Amino acid sequence: MAANDDDESTAVIVGVLAGIVLAVVAVSYGARAGKNVPPPAPVPAAVEAVVEIAPVGEALAKVHFAVGAAALDEADKAVVGKTLEALAANPNAIVLLSGFHDPSGDPVKNAELAKLRAMAVRDALVGGGVAIDRIKLRKPESTVGSGSAEEGRRVEIRVQ
Repeated sequence: MAANDDDESTAVIVGVLAGIVLAVVAVSYGARAGKNVPPPAPVPAAVEAVVEIAPVGEALAKVHFAVGAAALDEADKAVVGKTLEALAANPNAIVLLSGFHDPSGDPVKNAELAKLRAMAVRDALVGGGVAIDRIKLRKPESTVGSGSAEEGRRVEIRVQ
């Protein structure tokens, strides 16, 4: 019986060692395989990136929004044609969108709403034929001073 016990012990040890070796190989292979997996496709920089470009000159157009809204109305969509004309006159220009919000209320929510408004204008411009790589979004800005409430709910469009 002692021989059978030794055989069983040896079989258990060999089985445990084989399991450990397989586990190490699996982990090692998995780590190496993970390095060969391509990263997810990046979001185009022009889509979401906020740039630190100073606006130059007067705005080509201003789009005003209702309180708490980020949708363009039909009249505001006319800015697409005006922007396309300005870009045709200057083929190397970019469109710079600046979203504004007033200082009242939660500044984080206001900044997000200003960004959504700028993105709505961007989407209308892209839908109208402006190449997305020519559109840049600026960081949302808070209006200060004694401007009208409507001026705190605007996106300025500059072609520069």
